[in-house]
Amino acid sequence: MTLTHTDEEGRSRMVDVSGKPVTHRIATASGMVRCAPETIEAIRQHTTPKGDPLEVARIAAVMAAKRTDEIIPLCHSLPLNKVDIQLELKEDGIFINATAVTDAKTGVEMEALTAVSVAALTLYDMCKAIDKKMVITDIKLVSKTGGTSKDYKVMSDE
Repeated sequence: MTLTHTDEEGRSRMVDVSGKPVTHRIATASGMVRCAPETIEAIRQHTTPKGDPLEVARIAAVMAAKRTDEIIPLCHSLPLNKVDIQLELKEDGIFINATAVTDAKTGVEMEALTAVSVAALTLYDMCKAIDKKMVITDIKLVSKTGGTSKDYKVMSDE
């Protein structure tokens, strides 16, 4: 097996994508912040001490997606066409869904995953004063399209 992110001497490197065509690419990731029912109710009633955690998390997620190449060392800089963040209150937590779209030579999965991760961390930060037992869980790539590799979609039971 050939490692794509190391050279012949085993040193880390960024993959050369200069010969790849630009294609339309979409990636969706999801995750969950599990929290107490009282925390969900405080979010619904807009009584969390730091303000609206959902809107702060949404903005933080978009900002993070735009700066993924600064956070993940070997990621390429991508021109993002769109980043969409959906946050849904559930009985046991907050479900996060992020979709990133680009026209580029490499995939946009890391941008979607980074958006979910930072949204989750932001939700924790915004709500930790009332619920320190929150758990960030189930962050995963849900689907990706575009590029030369096959499209990917997680099965419902994965």
